[in-house]
Amino acid sequence: MRSIALCFLSLLLVTATAKADEWLEVSGDHFVVYSDQDEVGVLGFTTRLERFHAAMAHLYNKQQNKPGLSNRVAVFVLSSTGKVRKVYGAKNRFMAGVYLPRAGSSVALIPRVRGPSRYEMSGETILYHEYAHHFMAGLNARAYPRWFTEGFAEFFSGAKFREDGSVVLGAPATHRNYELVYAREVPIRKFLDFDGGADEQKFSYDSFYGQSWVLFHYLQMAPERAGELTKYQRELATGHSALDAAENVFGDLQQLDKDLEYYMKRHRLSAMVIDPPYLNVGPINVRKLRKGEAEMLPIMLESKVGVSREEALELVPDAREVAARFPDDPTVLAALAEAEFDAGNDDAAIAAADRAVAIDPKQINAHIQKGYALAHKVESGVLPKESWRDVRAQFIKANGVENDHPVPLVQFYTTYLKEGERPSKNAIAGLEWAMQLAPFDQSLRWLVAQQMVSDERYKEAVETLVPLAYSPHPGEHTDKARKLLNDVEARLERKTEPSADSTKVE
Repeated sequence: MRSIALCFLSLLLVTATAKADEWLEVSGDHFVVYSDQDEVGVLGFTTRLERFHAAMAHLYNKQQNKPGLSNRVAVFVLSSTGKVRKVYGAKNRFMAGVYLPRAGSSVALIPRVRGPSRYEMSGETILYHEYAHHFMAGLNARAYPRWFTEGFAEFFSGAKFREDGSVVLGAPATHRNYELVYAREVPIRKFLDFDGGADEQKFSYDSFYGQSWVLFHYLQMAPERAGELTKYQRELATGHSALDAAENVFGDLQQLDKDLEYYMKRHRLSAMVIDPPYLNVGPINVRKLRKGEAEMLPIMLESKVGVSREEALELVPDAREVAARFPDDPTVLAALAEAEFDAGNDDAAIAAADRAVAIDPKQINAHIQKGYALAHKVESGVLPKESWRDVRAQFIKANGVENDHPVPLVQFYTTYLKEGERPSKNAIAGLEWAMQLAPFDQSLRWLVAQQMVSDERYKEAVETLVPLAYSPHPGEHTDKARKLLNDVEARLERKTEPSADSTKVE
């Protein structure tokens, strides 16, 4: 699936080696950016990202709790869109950026930062769009119609950043201009249905995303529609279907379609300006990567994006070669531990992790990789079943290094499942806290939902399953989540039905 990425690795490795002294890590409260661009450019980009988050947080009155170090989004700036596609292993020539929302390891790949493009989807624009989805997942656990979730993301994707430090939200999404003019329009009723026609076979590109931006912007900004977006969300929350909610709040849908057509033709559209005093952006730190870190960076990137066993076997010799030249760099050794584990070399992974932790006891990735390797040794029968307590002890140790890192919490919980035992109350509580830390991770949400069903906490299970079952970006758990959701809702209905014994005829 991703063999092309490894063919490209040698080129990326040569580039990183040649520029080993030029790679920067620029980090804020919510993002950490890796780039070999000049410091001024990368610092400006990272600052824009932090201001972008702060502007949305202010708009939605969301308390800004500083996430743990590993809960930040790691952004890797590559030299071109072509290299983004090669690292990710994608053949889509229109792909300009990649965003992978995962608990403890959210990753974005974008091409060199040149600022948002006016008429096309730049990597930075895509990052704002996808981070808006990431942000929305933390607002509430409700499932919204596809047009709403994509319109929300498009509304924020065109953010503008003024020299005075203010942020403009809701600026025209000019990168959708050609789509709105030339692409096939989605009929209004189909567009407003829950899935927006996503399940239909399409023979040509349509204007769904552009239409979503127009409708969300219209409802958010047009005075004549003031309050309707809130009313629409309230209708959805009380159980109305997407179409019924739209008709109840927006009125005649054909007239709404005409109003949107007129709205698109306006010469001026309103936008929101969030002034600097309302943007709570923490310090931005710049660090030049150590030479060993810079040379290991391509391997770290491959591991973060994800590799198959075959790809890992091709990757690990390069990791060993870099580690042999930098045997005292804890980050390099932790990356080696990850590469060894991915390649199926448990003992080598444990040895590399131990060396990393001996140098830097807070090297969280080394702690986690050692836990993975120990768990695999027990699963494969190399270690006895009693060794699960040692695996749990390892993940407890990792949790002590970074208390709000979701991975140790999840892995502590799964040790019980792998052992065939019921998870402890503490393990279940930790799992649910992990989902609070990473509500965007679909696999984690699926795990939590299954535990809730097992505990017969059906109402909570429904709330957890709905965003997964009706995600705007369906994944491997979507169909299973819908099936389980239907089953849980049926169980709830049976529990609320009066029994025959409780009815009396007077």
